Amino acid sequence: MERIKGLERVPVAITIAGSDSGGGAGIQADLKTFAALGVHGTTAITSVTAQNTYSVKGVQDLDPEMVRLQIRAVAEDIGIDAGKTGMLHTEEIIKAVSEEASGLGFPLVVDPVMVAKSGAPLLKPEAVEALKRHLLPRASVVTPNRFEAERLAEMEIRNIEEAKKAALKISSLGPKSVVVKGGHLEGGEAIDILFYNGEFRLLKAPRHEVKTTHGTGCCFSAAIAAGLAKGLKIPDAVEDAKRLVTLAIKYGLDIGKGHGPVNPMAHLYREASRHRVLSCVDEARALLEASQDVSKVVPEVGMNIAMAIPHPEGPEDVAALPGRIVRVLDGVRAVMPPRFGASSHLARYILEISRYDPSRLAALNMRFSEEVLRRLEERGLTASYYERGREPDDIKRREGMTIPWGVREAVKRLGKAPDIIYHRGDVGKEPMIVLLGRDVRELARIVVEVAGEVPSG
Repeated sequence: MERIKGLERVPVAITIAGSDSGGGAGIQADLKTFAALGVHGTTAITSVTAQNTYSVKGVQDLDPEMVRLQIRAVAEDIGIDAGKTGMLHTEEIIKAVSEEASGLGFPLVVDPVMVAKSGAPLLKPEAVEALKRHLLPRASVVTPNRFEAERLAEMEIRNIEEAKKAALKISSLGPKSVVVKGGHLEGGEAIDILFYNGEFRLLKAPRHEVKTTHGTGCCFSAAIAAGLAKGLKIPDAVEDAKRLVTLAIKYGLDIGKGHGPVNPMAHLYREASRHRVLSCVDEARALLEASQDVSKVVPEVGMNIAMAIPHPEGPEDVAALPGRIVRVLDGVRAVMPPRFGASSHLARYILEISRYDPSRLAALNMRFSEEVLRRLEERGLTASYYERGREPDDIKRREGMTIPWGVREAVKRLGKAPDIIYHRGDVGKEPMIVLLGRDVRELARIVVEVAGEVPSG
């Protein structure tokens, strides 16, 4: 097949690292990360490990000359825009990688892998000095975790200030920039410390108390390398990598008996689902507009329909109809086509209910009446409610907190995530029914059926 003229060359990154037979770390994690970020991944395997989520059964190093040949083979034909290192088990392998990378001149991210998640050593003790002497001076970015930074800087690290001092010490070994990762530091947030061009930057993200952390460092360093391969500046590449690895941890794969692997593809799956979600919302809109009866169940404030991508992080991940659905002479019409971020109201319902049931990604609001509620329940839908009059004053004072509070109350009352959440209103607040489900099209079909059964007026 001929290459289409005018297409841009695909960025190429190389991972120089060990193979993880469990697929969670090493070159396997790196290749998934490269692919998720639109970069072609190439490899130079340094060691083969027999490992799973809880132990390393064995390590077989490749001859350093074979490591050299892999790097050269990729460089002379495909080219290398950036690279990263992972497991470099011996001093001889470290020297070979340093020499090849120096000769080729591509940006290099060094993940100083020393110990596996299971606790097995992945860097021989005598090789630490070789890493500091031969490879770190060649690095564009070096990404130690707390324990690796302690060995490289020869100091104890317990907090952010000590992590900054360690970054300075490691920087004196020659790398252009240092990221001391904060996953093992105490605190409610995972704070990484980037030292670049004489300045510190703190990169913050929520700390997720999960066991899906195998391959975190590989994913992070590979994401930085992918960013550099695409021409990003170091701070931008590091910030993008931080966002990707945070999602990869949060939505990791719960497999195996030990620490499950991170999921570098979570970012890609979320983005790929956006078109499908918009299509679903638009199909639901068409179903509602095709029925003259739906106008009977439109609230005074208007009706809206919403659906989120998998694992929504905020209202920007929820698609809805700007301006809502309003009554017209022959039924209902949407004011505008669907777009993301169009409804903070239904988005808050989805974001909160998905904490209890991640499959509940769709919502639709209806006019409240006892008859509508009865007909919905006759279809086997579970209902729960909250009382606006019992809303605590501290919740009322905080913008956007009423709905999350109401959802929590409704879930607590039923003991599980309901299909319907309703309230009977309050002073200046219209009573409302909100349907919740997996697919907004199914919710629209239910509304059309119920609206056809409800008398006019």
